[in-house]
Amino acid sequence: MPLISASTRSSRRHSIRTGPTRTSRAPRSAHVASTSLRLAAAAALIVLALPVAARAQDTTSREGIRLGLKYELGTRPGVLVLPVAGAGGDSVRAILQRDLDFGDRVTVLPAGADVARPQGGRFNYDLLAKLGAAAMVEASVVPSGVRIAVHDVGAKRVLQRRDFALPSGAGTPEWRLAVHSASDEVERWITGTRGVAATRILFVRDGRVYVVDSDGENVRAITANGTALSPAWHPSGQSIAYVLFGDKGTQVIARELGSGATRRVSNVGSGLNITPTFSPDGRTLAFAHGEEEGTDIFAAASLGGAPQRVTVGRGSDNVSPTFSPDGRRIAFTSGRSGHPEVYISDIDGTNAELLTPFNFGDQSYRSNPDWSPDGRSIAFQSQLAGQFQIMTINLRDRSLKQLTAEGMNEDPSWAPDGRHVVFVSNRTGVKQLFVLDTETGRARQVTRGAAVRFPAWSPFLDRAR
Repeated sequence: MPLISASTRSSRRHSIRTGPTRTSRAPRSAHVASTSLRLAAAAALIVLALPVAARAQDTTSREGIRLGLKYELGTRPGVLVLPVAGAGGDSVRAILQRDLDFGDRVTVLPAGADVARPQGGRFNYDLLAKLGAAAMVEASVVPSGVRIAVHDVGAKRVLQRRDFALPSGAGTPEWRLAVHSASDEVERWITGTRGVAATRILFVRDGRVYVVDSDGENVRAITANGTALSPAWHPSGQSIAYVLFGDKGTQVIARELGSGATRRVSNVGSGLNITPTFSPDGRTLAFAHGEEEGTDIFAAASLGGAPQRVTVGRGSDNVSPTFSPDGRRIAFTSGRSGHPEVYISDIDGTNAELLTPFNFGDQSYRSNPDWSPDGRSIAFQSQLAGQFQIMTINLRDRSLKQLTAEGMNEDPSWAPDGRHVVFVSNRTGVKQLFVLDTETGRARQVTRGAAVRFPAWSPFLDRAR
């Protein structure tokens, strides 16, 4: 009996079947005194040369973070977004509030009464502080786009101010993406970490590849009717790869999003070609290929060229490659131990080692890995008590963390911030996309309607820089 059945050969980070269970799917003492004096003087000069914001560390009070705005470690600063003046201002404000909320790094406060300038054009910072605001976002629509200022409430001053260009056509996907980009920059001003609102997620529904904004808006089909599977983003965000059923099996197709031009990448032969993924530099596309017994991972130049074999599975199934952020290693699912586990190896297939631990006799099933953008961990799906759940493994100490427990959860894909994960869950009865904050455990639903499969989170799609 083949390890991969016809129904499972379509998985994005392909899962392996072993038996009846199926799924859809890493100074010398003499100069001490003089040297000390010289070092002290040099240190003083360095401190004086630093910007004021870099020197103004409060080390006499509780530990906090100072990036311009200061807040307690382990807390989320309160942020108030004021009503936005100008045409389309309500939409801009709603997007800013939702993006900051979905970033899970701040607490968006409801607008309080009488927070506008009381007299003399000055904000009542004391009232804002009482409302719990550490920062306030002031925005207005201007002819060139939107002008945004972030106020540091504690310091009673403007922290940052900038104009963001917006394309014409309020509410269009590109207009919304530009506002998302502004939101991401505002989040960076406040927390020091860029948001991921200006990103999108690919998925498959009814045999077509769709894309949706990270906040769940603007769902639209990319491919025509057919049997498309396993979408993956090019790191530029300008093209994708996916699997398409044809007369000679499944083939990996690359598609330019702008022009719609397509070309075949899996020039290995007929048979099974599945689970494509791009290298971090975009020059290589790895995928799994098999004809008779077993499947192996191949790598090809993304612009064309003869694919080169990476794994030597000797009849086992090796699928679902994912690159490390430096492009030097890959993680993948392999059945070489008799059941699916996650392995890692060098990019040429050498130095392969088992990543996910298992005990002999257990019904282990770990598959569909995705390497985090910070390189610290790998997310994957693991069968627990007959249900798949999303887990991560820390690559430093190999510790495991279970992220989900409600319903069946599959196919994790990291956001570019390395904090959020999108996955498929049936917790609402129909398989839909959910986003999870891996630090707090907060989950939100992204899609609704017909069932979905195979999510892939985009790189940053920034139009504001």
